[in-house]
Amino acid sequence: MHPVLKDAHERREEMVSLLETLVNMDSPSTDPEKTTAISHFVGEWCRDTGAEVEYISRPNVGDHVRATWYPEGVQSLDDGLLLLCHLDTVWPVGEVAERPFKVEGDVATGPAVFDMKTGAVQALVAVKMMVESGSMPDRPITLLCNTDEENGSLTSRPIIEDLAKRSSHVLVLEPSVPPGALKTFRKGVGRFDVTTRGRASHSGADHAAGISAIDEMARQILYLHSLTDYDTGTTVNVGVVEGGSRSNVVADRCTARVDLRVSSIEEGDRIVPKILGLTPELEGATVEVTGGLNRPPMERTEGIVKAFEKARGLGQELGLEIEEAGTGGGSDGNFTAALGVPTLDGLGAVGAGGHAIDEWASVQGMIERTALLVRLLQEL
Repeated sequence: MHPVLKDAHERREEMVSLLETLVNMDSPSTDPEKTTAISHFVGEWCRDTGAEVEYISRPNVGDHVRATWYPEGVQSLDDGLLLLCHLDTVWPVGEVAERPFKVEGDVATGPAVFDMKTGAVQALVAVKMMVESGSMPDRPITLLCNTDEENGSLTSRPIIEDLAKRSSHVLVLEPSVPPGALKTFRKGVGRFDVTTRGRASHSGADHAAGISAIDEMARQILYLHSLTDYDTGTTVNVGVVEGGSRSNVVADRCTARVDLRVSSIEEGDRIVPKILGLTPELEGATVEVTGGLNRPPMERTEGIVKAFEKARGLGQELGLEIEEAGTGGGSDGNFTAALGVPTLDGLGAVGAGGHAIDEWASVQGMIERTALLVRLLQEL
């Protein structure tokens, strides 16, 4: 067995204990107090292993935490390696009390165990392994854990992009694609709000005087859904619609929330104006659209392919088969890849069920991926 993999196996109990602690800390994106608590826990863990730690406060979200391990004599982040994790989850306060962390055989369960607290454990333990073995690389390693990723990383995006611009590579500890593939491409994500307005009237006594905002929205929805093109990887989905007041009133207002996914920046440039440029079909109705592309696509660039090939080779060294895949979901890796920085995603949990009550992570997978992360940090 490779010495790094052996070291990781010997830390199984430590990893499981740390994962239990993180999973059993409620940390929904919407609760700044809870997310600050978990980010400070992670920050102190990093400080104990020799990192320089900074807590970054932003309005209405928990503190983000940045931890950097500098080689001796180095105080610049330039040409360093950036690890990205998020500590916020989609689960409300109280979810942990209903289904706390549990391990049965190789399977760990609990809120956010797959997305993405196992990935955070892998990042923390990987760096600790190198610190304790005296095998840190000769370049700085920065770990950024944000607390608003599930809400679109609105306050952390500038921080992520600034750090990425100074880094040679970005490694994202989001979960793998089942059954364990790394992510070399992701779709871009757009969010839009559409509001149609008409004129209310009595649906029985004066129906002709009304202009139905719901009728107008139905026509807009048909058009929006017609923009979906599976051949190009573009999907448009109207996921939420609300409108009207009573069944006997012609609705004067209707709103819809729209999700867009695109595989390339060029496709985003083509499709976004079509959504923002919606015009009414009914005389007297109006249409208002706000929003845009929240996360640019993570395209499979030459730099990303080289990083994956390095990971695959190091995996073979460890006795692991590493595959690649893509996903329609977005991550903070979308931001860094769009800057041209080689980004490798999906290095986190091996398991399944993100955002679902049956999510799970493999303990063996956590051990193996920690060893892989160590070798990547040493060799990139």
